[in-house]
Amino acid sequence: MTPMTKTIRLTAAQAMVRYVAAQMNGNGEQFIAGCWAIFGHGNVAGIGEALYHVKENLPTYRGHNEQTMAHAAIAYAKQLGRKRAMMVTSSIGPGATNMVTAAALAHVNRLPVLLVPGDVFANRGPDPVLQQIEDFNDGTISVNDVFKPVSRYFDRITRPEQLLTALPRAFRTMTDPADCGPVTLAFCQDVQAEAYDYPESFFAPKVWTTRRIRPDLEELVALAEAIKDAQCPVIVAGGGVHYSGATDALRAFADAHNIPVTETQAGKSALAWDHPLNLGPIGVTGGTPANTVCAKADLVLGVGTRFQDFTTGSWGLFANPARRIACLNVAAYDAAKHDALPLLADAKVGLEALSEALGEHFAKTPVTGLKSDWFDKVDPLTDAPSDTHALPTDMQVVGAVQRAATDATVVMCAAGTMPGELHKLWKSARPMSYHMEYGFSCMGYEIAGAMGIKMAQPDRDVICFTGDGTYMMANAELATAAMMGIAFTVVVTDNRGYGCINRLQMATGGAEFNNLLDHSVHAQPSAIDFAAHAASMGATSVKVSSIAELEVALASRSDMQGPYVVVIDTDPYPSTPHGGTWWDVGVPQVSQRAKVIAARADYESNKTKQRAD
Repeated sequence: MTPMTKTIRLTAAQAMVRYVAAQMNGNGEQFIAGCWAIFGHGNVAGIGEALYHVKENLPTYRGHNEQTMAHAAIAYAKQLGRKRAMMVTSSIGPGATNMVTAAALAHVNRLPVLLVPGDVFANRGPDPVLQQIEDFNDGTISVNDVFKPVSRYFDRITRPEQLLTALPRAFRTMTDPADCGPVTLAFCQDVQAEAYDYPESFFAPKVWTTRRIRPDLEELVALAEAIKDAQCPVIVAGGGVHYSGATDALRAFADAHNIPVTETQAGKSALAWDHPLNLGPIGVTGGTPANTVCAKADLVLGVGTRFQDFTTGSWGLFANPARRIACLNVAAYDAAKHDALPLLADAKVGLEALSEALGEHFAKTPVTGLKSDWFDKVDPLTDAPSDTHALPTDMQVVGAVQRAATDATVVMCAAGTMPGELHKLWKSARPMSYHMEYGFSCMGYEIAGAMGIKMAQPDRDVICFTGDGTYMMANAELATAAMMGIAFTVVVTDNRGYGCINRLQMATGGAEFNNLLDHSVHAQPSAIDFAAHAASMGATSVKVSSIAELEVALASRSDMQGPYVVVIDTDPYPSTPHGGTWWDVGVPQVSQRAKVIAARADYESNKTKQRAD
C-alpha cells in the first residue's frame, strides 16, 4: 500500500464478512445471500462476532447440522441457476468434517457455495487445541485438508492480509461458469480475531458478471458439418442448459433443425414434457423413446452434460457402431470426454451460433409414435389404484402429486427410489420445475434442499419426495424451517427400509439382506411414527392410508404456514417396468447362489456392449 492509501482497521473475520457482503451479481443482488452458521469455539469469537454486526445486510441463519445447512445453501444456488449462493461456517473438528459430504455434492454438481470452517491456531501456541487432528509427519496439516479434493478452490487463512488475495480468488471460482463449485476457506481461529489495516477500496462493491464463452470457429464448423452428415442425430440436455439460461435457445435449435432432445436428471424440464421433440428421460432411469433413439443415433450431441453413467447406460446405450459423441460444454474437461467432438462454449451462445452455422439444415430423425406408445404404457401406472386394500406403489404416489401440481410447483428429490420414478414419470411443464440432486445422489439432501429452494423462490410450490430411510438420516432442518416459517411440502413414502437398494440387490442375484427392516437384525420390530416425529419438530403433519387420502391432504398444502409433512405407506417392491437400460454394477464371479451365477452371465453379456471410445 502507498502512503496515501486509505485504510480501515478490522479483524480478519470482520474484513471477510464486509467483503462478502459487497460482492454483487449481474442483476445488482448480493451474490452471497446469507450465511448458515453453527457456532463453536473455532468460529464463535471471530466469525460469529463479525456476522453479528452485519446481520441486517448479510443475514445469519442457524441450522441443526452442518451438512444439511450446506445442502440448503447448495439447493438455493441450484434453483437460482448459480446466480446467487450462500456461505456456511462451522467450528473446527466434527463441525467442519460434517460439511465435507455437502462439499462433494456441490463439486459433482458444479454448484457454488462458500464454506468457512474454523481451523487450528496459526501461531500453534496452544497445540493441540480441542478437536485438532494431529498429523505426526506434517505440521501444516489440519482436518480441513480433507476439503481439498472436494473443493474447486481451497485456501487456509493463516494471516489477516491473505484475505486480500484469497477472497477475490474465491469469488472468481464461484462465479466462473467453467470452474464453478465449492470454495473452502479454512480460517485459523486466532487469525479470525487478529486486526489488520485493510485498504478501504477492498470493500467497494464489485459486480461479478456471468462470462459467456463464445465458440471457437474451427470447432463450430467441425460440429456443424458433423450434424449435417448425421442420419440420426440426438441431443442430450444436461444441467448446463439451465445454468446458462439456454432453455429457449434449446427449444429454438431443436425446432429449427428437427433434432430430438433427451433429458438427464439435471437437464429435465429444459423442454416442456409435451414438446413434440422432447423424447424425455435418458439412460438407466430413462424412457423407451429417448433410449430407442439414442441406441440408433450416429451423432450424440451433449449440451451442458458431463455424461455420467446413469445417462450413458455405463457407455452401453449408444450402440450404433458408427456413432460419434459431440459435446457443447463450457468446461473443457467435460467437452472432451470419451474422445468427443468438442464445442467449448456457453450453452446459450453455443446453440445460437451452431444454429446459424447449420442454416436451413433439417434432420430427418424418425420419432413418430414413440412418445404416444410410451405414455400409453406408463400413464396407467400413475392412476389411482382400483384395489384400495393394497399398499400404494411409488408410481401411484407420483401420479397423485402430479395431479395436485400447479404451474408454480417445483418437485425435488435426491436419492433412493423416487429419482428413477420421477425421471421416467414426472411431467415438467416449465424450466426449473424439476430439481433433482442425482450427481452425488446424496441421501439427506431432500428436506434441507426443499428449504433452500423455497428460500430462493418463495413464490414456488415446493414438494419434496423422500423415503423413510432418507428421512431418518437427515430431518433436523424441519425444525429450522418451522422456526423460520418456511413453507414446503414433504411426501414421506414409508416402505420400511431401503427399497431401491433392496431391488438392486435382488436384480443382481443377491438374497434380500440388510436393506428392508424386516431383513435386518433387530430385537424389536420398527414402528416409527413419522407424522408424530415431524409434528414434534414443529411441522404440520398427517398420516394417510390411501392415494385418495393423499390427494385430499395435498389439496390443503397451500394453507400451511410452515413445513407440511404427509406420510404414506408404500409397497417396496414394484417399480416402473418400462424403459431403462443397463447399469454397470459388479456382480460376483463366484457364488454358491444360482441367481448370482445367472446375474453374472447377464452382466458379462452386457459388458460386451460397453464402449470405452
